[in-house]
Amino acid sequence: MTTPSLLPQHLDLAIVGAGPQALTLVTHLLQKRSKWRHRLRVFDGSGIWLSRWRSQMQAQEIEHLRSPAVHHPDPDPYALRRFAEFRPQELFPPYDLPGTTLFNDFCAEVIRRWDLHSCVYPGQVCRITPVQRSQPCFEIILQDGRSCRAHRVVLATGGGVLQFPDWVQSLQGEYPPDRLVHGNSVDLATANVRPGERILIIGGGLSSGHLALGVARRGAISTLAIRRSLQEKLFDAEPGWLGPKYLKSFQAESDSVSRWQQIQEARNGGSMTPEVAVQLRRGVRRGEVRIEEHYRVVRAQWQAQQWRVECSDGSHLEAERIWCATGTTLDIRQNPLMADVLATYPTQIIQGLPVLDAHLRLPNSQLFVMGGYAALQVGPVARNLAGGRLACDRIVPAIVRRV
Repeated sequence: MTTPSLLPQHLDLAIVGAGPQALTLVTHLLQKRSKWRHRLRVFDGSGIWLSRWRSQMQAQEIEHLRSPAVHHPDPDPYALRRFAEFRPQELFPPYDLPGTTLFNDFCAEVIRRWDLHSCVYPGQVCRITPVQRSQPCFEIILQDGRSCRAHRVVLATGGGVLQFPDWVQSLQGEYPPDRLVHGNSVDLATANVRPGERILIIGGGLSSGHLALGVARRGAISTLAIRRSLQEKLFDAEPGWLGPKYLKSFQAESDSVSRWQQIQEARNGGSMTPEVAVQLRRGVRRGEVRIEEHYRVVRAQWQAQQWRVECSDGSHLEAERIWCATGTTLDIRQNPLMADVLATYPTQIIQGLPVLDAHLRLPNSQLFVMGGYAALQVGPVARNLAGGRLACDRIVPAIVRRV
């Protein structure tokens, strides 16, 4: 891997984040205009593509993706299938879901084929400041104090702020910090889970399922506390949201609040794939997993080296650890990178999501947004791999045509 030795002082395009959506944007942009290779820079603290993506998949020991093989960062939707021609056992039913190793190897091939290693600059962006002059631009400020200016910026940083249940904020007394953590902070390989240990996992999404299965593989006992019944869905949102079946009416809706409501209904909270649900029920039969549905924790207290947890129905349980697999909150106002930008470019915000223009820009600016923050324009799959491709369909034309 090679990385640039010097930070350019001026860029045409700065991309903040080096995850799958950022990689998707770069390949789609270069497919249209190869000369942009020398006019852009991707900023990520790790200095390498997909670092956080790979570490998160490895931390939860995820065997394969939830998205079918046609969803990936390369412009050719069939490129991953061809790459897997001699590795068919790594495409899982239904719909050829790519194994994690296969997907990572494919992305490495995409990076090599498009010669993108040197695109990523090893710097953590801590602030984006609009510079108002004859030709407005943005100052990209890194944690080490260095900076550069860019005419256009794409925010592709992925998830939002870690979300904890309300009762966590009212905990009293001290407890070991590793005994209550967010699920995103758990690395099963280094968590030192002991056989027979009891771990309470809060949440009904796919991450909580992966964590519960990882606990079971280590001989410990996990309790899944789900506020409603366990939901089984193949995908986060119905496939109709990838095309005109649902998107046509969504785009025709001019009221952003109505769009937000459609997004909530389409995603409908956390869910498990049928495959993970089957594995969890097998774990229940073996005594390795407990599933508590319609279970809402109201308070917890650390005493005698364990948690004593009270449920809304008055029942109690004990556990040595609590993992809150409760997702993240997307509120662009809480994103520290956006404070100066939002002050300069006032933007209507609906439940934390900005109302963007047709090219996913903050109004009257050249700052583009990808991922979950773009959901009011892209739809319920905005944060997924497929959402990255939909976002590129809007962003790339604005860059190459200067619209």
